[in-house]
Amino acid sequence: MTDTLPRFVLRVLAWLPVAFAGWYVLAPAVLWPAQLLATAAARGGFPDLVRAVEAHGATLSFVTTLRPGSAVAGGVLTVDVNLLLYSFGLPLFVALTLAARDERRWRALGVGYAAQLPFVAWGAVADFLKNVAITAPPLVASQTGFSASGRDMIAFAYQFGSLILPAVVPAVAWVLTHRAFLERMRATRGAA
Repeated sequence: MTDTLPRFVLRVLAWLPVAFAGWYVLAPAVLWPAQLLATAAARGGFPDLVRAVEAHGATLSFVTTLRPGSAVAGGVLTVDVNLLLYSFGLPLFVALTLAARDERRWRALGVGYAAQLPFVAWGAVADFLKNVAITAPPLVASQTGFSASGRDMIAFAYQFGSLILPAVVPAVAWVLTHRAFLERMRATRGAA
């Protein structure tokens, strides 16, 4: 039986709830490598701001060197970032891959997963930076030392990492790992 676009779309729609449920339940394990990447980027790139990064399920808590305000002596400012916000492309990629029924699906799943992890970490670190440098109260934001142009770059990184990358990266990864499937689909459509 020839695969058609409507059948493929129906299979994707059938796999989406399963993939999202698995992603949500398994998030602490699935996102562990992204947590490591985000921790390394934050501690390596901003050692003067980040004292530690703690993981609580799919949430990263950035423990900073910043003080919450003059009224709180010895206080520690932490910023929580939910990695689910930046990794929703993972179940989308899984649903597309499983719906394609490719013999090399496990390889494609591994490649797509590995390709998306740095972008999940990007989103998490950009979210942290946005919270301390832009949305924090002026007393806290002034401690970060970011210039106006630095805050603009953080805002761009945050918007790019939260709006564009989580949706585009899985789509690009899927197209690159399923070129043969797309060619077969195009040939089937051309023959019809």
